[in-house]
Amino acid sequence: MAGDRLEPQVEVKAAILNDLVIGFDDSVTLGKIELYFEWNSSLHLPSIHAIMATHQQNLPTRTTGSTIEDDDAVPDIDPTNTSGLLQERLQAYKHACRYLEAYISATEKVQKAHAKEYEKVLKTVSDPLKEGHHFDQSLGGIAGLFENIRSNTKGIANSHLEAEKTIKGSVLPILERLHTEIKNKSKELEKGAVKGSKEVDKARNVTQKHIELLGQHTAASASSGGKVDPSTDPYVLQRGVNHRLNKQVLEENNNRHDLIEIQNSFAAFEAHVIQIFQQALQTFLQCVGGQLERQKAMYSDIVSTAQKIPLDFEFKGFVHRNNQLLVDPSAPKRDISHISFPNQNHASTQPLIAGTLERKSRAMGGLKGYSTNYYVVTRSKFLHEFKDDDDIRKDPSPDLSLYLPDCTIGAVSGEKFNVKGKDASKGKVGGAFAMSHELSFKAHSPADAERWYNVIKETAGGSATYSTEPMSPTSPVESRNEASQQQPPQYQEKSVAPVQTQGLGQGQGASSGGPMSAGAQIQQPYNTPISGGGGQNAGVGSTPTSGVERKPGQY
Repeated sequence: MAGDRLEPQVEVKAAILNDLVIGFDDSVTLGKIELYFEWNSSLHLPSIHAIMATHQQNLPTRTTGSTIEDDDAVPDIDPTNTSGLLQERLQAYKHACRYLEAYISATEKVQKAHAKEYEKVLKTVSDPLKEGHHFDQSLGGIAGLFENIRSNTKGIANSHLEAEKTIKGSVLPILERLHTEIKNKSKELEKGAVKGSKEVDKARNVTQKHIELLGQHTAASASSGGKVDPSTDPYVLQRGVNHRLNKQVLEENNNRHDLIEIQNSFAAFEAHVIQIFQQALQTFLQCVGGQLERQKAMYSDIVSTAQKIPLDFEFKGFVHRNNQLLVDPSAPKRDISHISFPNQNHASTQPLIAGTLERKSRAMGGLKGYSTNYYVVTRSKFLHEFKDDDDIRKDPSPDLSLYLPDCTIGAVSGEKFNVKGKDASKGKVGGAFAMSHELSFKAHSPADAERWYNVIKETAGGSATYSTEPMSPTSPVESRNEASQQQPPQYQEKSVAPVQTQGLGQGQGASSGGPMSAGAQIQQPYNTPISGGGGQNAGVGSTPTSGVERKPGQY
């Protein structure tokens, strides 16, 4: 652009343009200059740009730095940096105070939440103990322990509420006041040092403009041959620069004094801020630490109460309260021989005769010989066979049961006699398909066989005897069917013999005078008349009783 050549007429207007550019502020745009010279189209825009570029190259510039040199009219450092730095430091302390407020406020909310949570914990033990009558209600036991747990848990909940109120009323106000102090300090800095820094910056800008103006007119006076306006005389401009520079220096010194005072006050203010932080945290520690100590003491009291319970305290009280229901360890054991029950000695439970007999095996035609078993003739007219007379070792279910009225009784032959009938021990279904068998019995002696024979015969109703020689079996059912085709027999009313519940009856077998077999007992049948010849009728016409004093179901 330096090589551009201007016409003579344009040179005058270019000089005017140069003066205008020098007089304008840097903020004047190129567009205004273009409008200003619109009236002359001979002034080309490249010439305008060339003049502006030359002008920008000749203007002094200012940069920011960290040091100030005394010989610089306009220092390179920005005076707002110091006040801005101090302002930023106050902002940092304000944020630190806000963080601490938020932390303690959150702790206060947690204390309130803990109080509510411990109320929920208290509800788990608020109800009375189930089956509480099993525990001693006095202090020192399980019931007292749970009462202690309730009271201490309620105390822990209350301690959290008290901590929440203390934090809210004592700790947070300290930080809130400090926050306000920091904000006021920031406003004070903004009104003082920051405002002074802005004034310094404004004075420096004014001085800078006049220095630039002096430089421009100094260069213009050399190119125009020394003719200049009075107001743009470099001498006058130089004195104007001195005036404004003096004002700038005064502003800088005042601002420097203010900044030094603020810097010195910052040390004391920061010490005050840190001291308030320490005070707030100390109060916070007293509040939270006190709550923790009380909570620890309450839990310790619960544990201590539990450890003080004697190990046998509850059981002794339980035994004392329920001694009538608990088993007395000093009481003797029960013995079946000392136990009685209703109808234990009823006449129907007493056998007519009982003892051991030998029975010939029915298997393989009797090749196995005789086997010894325990036999009983009951008042229900049954001949039962058992393995033995032991009622304890196993349930005494009969292995063989003969209903004697349906049986045929053979005659006695020495120690032997026969009974022919069906086994009724299998029940109704099994008995319906059972076949009639002839059973051969052998007693210990002929006299014993005679006694068994007489009792069986009387119980069977005096059935006809038969020879002991082998004979073809006959069915009692067929005999009953043949008898049913004849005319029914005519019976004459007779008095019933009384039931004997104790002792043995004196039947026909008693008159034989022979010794009985081991274990054989004979009692008079209670449902048949006693035969003559030795028997005695006792209480003829009396009615048998059940032996139970109360009504049925009232034992």
